[in-house]
Amino acid sequence: MKLSNSYLFLFLFSCCLFAQKNDQDKSMEIFGFIMMDSGYDFGRMNPDWYDTMRPTQILDSQGNEYQNQGVYFMSVRQTMFGIKNYMDTPLGEVKTHFEFDLFGMGKEVGNTAFRLKHAYFELGKFLVGQTNSLFTDTDVYPNIVEFMGPNALPFLRNVQVRYTPISNEHNLFSIAVERPGATADQGPYGTGGFEYSTLLVDVKPRFSVPDFTTEYRYTDYWGYMELAGTLRSMKWEDNNSDQYDLTGSTVGWGLSLSTKLMFGENIIFHGAFTTGAGIQNYMNDAEADVGIKRQYDNQVAPIKGIAIPMIGVVSYFDINWSPKFSTSFGYSMVKNDTTEAQLSTAYKKGQYASVNLLYSPVKNCILGPELQWGQRQNNDFAGDPQFNLPAARGNIGTDVKLQFSFRYVFNNTFYKNKL
Repeated sequence: MKLSNSYLFLFLFSCCLFAQKNDQDKSMEIFGFIMMDSGYDFGRMNPDWYDTMRPTQILDSQGNEYQNQGVYFMSVRQTMFGIKNYMDTPLGEVKTHFEFDLFGMGKEVGNTAFRLKHAYFELGKFLVGQTNSLFTDTDVYPNIVEFMGPNALPFLRNVQVRYTPISNEHNLFSIAVERPGATADQGPYGTGGFEYSTLLVDVKPRFSVPDFTTEYRYTDYWGYMELAGTLRSMKWEDNNSDQYDLTGSTVGWGLSLSTKLMFGENIIFHGAFTTGAGIQNYMNDAEADVGIKRQYDNQVAPIKGIAIPMIGVVSYFDINWSPKFSTSFGYSMVKNDTTEAQLSTAYKKGQYASVNLLYSPVKNCILGPELQWGQRQNNDFAGDPQFNLPAARGNIGTDVKLQFSFRYVFNNTFYKNKL
């Protein structure tokens, strides 16, 4: 963890303690877990994601930029710490939530480093800050120990303003505006070594409105059903000085139906079906939102951006054999309708499956092995005769991992009458 991140944590923690000492009408909860992962990767994975099973990062059958097959790993990056504060006010109860883990991403990808998960303020029906997107259903997540989990689950933590007009025993309805963002696959037209490889170099994204999300959930004794949706605007501007004008826009949309069903006391089914276009960054593992389509009859804009359609399916079962032993197994698949202008290295389809046997020797502690399988299928590139680009067939890469994890959960709540 960098020194600056350490100061940030100490500052926020001190603020929580100061509030705890000076406000008599609140409680505080300190929670988290210590987790260690170890295992053996039988295939080849991008070393930045060495302790995960992430299909988009699997090395395909023709590549050699990553490590050789057969790698042992150990990690504590899933370890997590959080603080919740509750305070009574004339307007109702205020809840704040600050949480981080050590799974470095972005500039810290591959490192054990501070990563903010939640930082939000909630009062009554309103929430502001960073937390799970409304297009994310974390309750459908199965009882597994691998970090990424099923690749077809919508899973994004986002900065947002949320309003929940309905929240009762059976019904929950929320709407939100969320921070926009998207990833584009420029194919061969961004950077490269041929005449037209710089067409998109100075084409820059612009997000003029937030993403709009909503969810509705119905809960009963058998479990719940949830329908979530998102609508987003993605624009880009051409700042090049050539003869082309590639400025454009597209609309992304998505629907996700998820459920958790109780089959008796010991069997739980987790399922989700997601479809849409241009929503890949909402997914657990799906890559680019926008791809390139050719327009040979348009001399001003020979290529344009389109929202990439996709579907995702998740099916998992949790089985509690006894109070101490449990198993989770299932399958997940994401399929992108890649365009003919995306390269043969573009991600088209990903599959994920796992099975485990977990043991709880004492309360709040679990450990055990998990076998994981993943596969990446790349795009078939149709070539481009206008720009003299040859066709190429996408490759397939497969990986298998055996992971053993240990996790101990802690949770302490401090009430006002005990301060």
